[in-house]
Amino acid sequence: MLQTLYDYFWWERLWLPVNLTWADLEDRDGRVYAKASDLYITLPLALLFLIIRYFFELYVATPLAALLNIKEKTRLRAPPNATLEHFYLTSGKQPKQAEVELLSRQSGLSGRQVERWFRRRRNQDRPSLLKKFREASWRFTFYLIAFIAGMAVIVDKPWFYDMKKVWEGYPIQSTIPSQYWYYMIELSFYWSLLFSIASDVKRKDFKEQIIHHVATIILISFSWFANYIRAGTLIMALHDSSDYLLESAKMFNYAGWKNTCNNIFIVFAIVFIITRLVILPFWILHCTLVYPLDLYPAFFGYYFFNCMMGVLQLLHIFWAYLILRMAHKFITGKLVEDERSDREETESSEGEEAAVGGGAKSRPLANGHPILSNNHRKND
Repeated sequence: MLQTLYDYFWWERLWLPVNLTWADLEDRDGRVYAKASDLYITLPLALLFLIIRYFFELYVATPLAALLNIKEKTRLRAPPNATLEHFYLTSGKQPKQAEVELLSRQSGLSGRQVERWFRRRRNQDRPSLLKKFREASWRFTFYLIAFIAGMAVIVDKPWFYDMKKVWEGYPIQSTIPSQYWYYMIELSFYWSLLFSIASDVKRKDFKEQIIHHVATIILISFSWFANYIRAGTLIMALHDSSDYLLESAKMFNYAGWKNTCNNIFIVFAIVFIITRLVILPFWILHCTLVYPLDLYPAFFGYYFFNCMMGVLQLLHIFWAYLILRMAHKFITGKLVEDERSDREETESSEGEEAAVGGGAKSRPLANGHPILSNNHRKND
């Protein structure tokens, strides 16, 4: 049974054009071809990335945050209450008015005290400014290095300038060490993001992020199996070209460098729109949809790869919508903030404001910090 499934999964007609077999892609005459077994190394490399990230955040990002005066802030904690905690964990984090009244009777607290307890309890679960900065620092470092490395891999290749050469000789296209390591490192990194997504900062597009990571892993893996490597290197480099800009904007935002953050964000928005909504659909997708049909009839792998590319393109349109909303707020002088963010709630009852501190008591809080009155503040 398992052998039958294995044989069907690796059936040449699923992965390769007609009249080609896996035997055509066996190493010969000093030429090395992509193999599915090459990807086994990405799982241990993903674990290695998690270890490197831990030490990077501890010994690089945290001292950098301290240098920029980004510190953990003490939050007002919700007092222990078994009744409210049970409801919070099992029924919901934002009780309706009728539920507040019921919980008030069950816990012996007033309705206002119950609402205050839930505000504090929700704030306890929100990531701190320091956690956000460390995560952004790690991603910025990787995306920047990956983009530079990716450009070094493809900039001297003829298919970087002429898309038709992506398919020249396909699928009998050998790989070189730089392509191999570019693939292994990118795929390992996205595995590590998927492994750590439960503990990373959660935003409103959490589900979309999971879809993106899974689609990316599938695309990178499939493009290696089916020897779509030339197209794959172009796609990966194109994505990395804007990601490091976003992460650097976040870092400056958390450090309170508002003007720098806003300027980088505008550059990021321009690069994102050009690369994801212009170059990707009108150059890359055109390259993967049209040019292969001049060489061979469409097969399952052709449809599968382009369908997954379509999923990524839909996500790019969704994120472009959020980016344009933020850019509109910036241009119109309104508060610029990450549309995906879950903002920290403020304490509104008497006594709690005084506990936060005299100068900040009448101003809203974000991660324990009073929000500055500058209209260009962006909260991630």
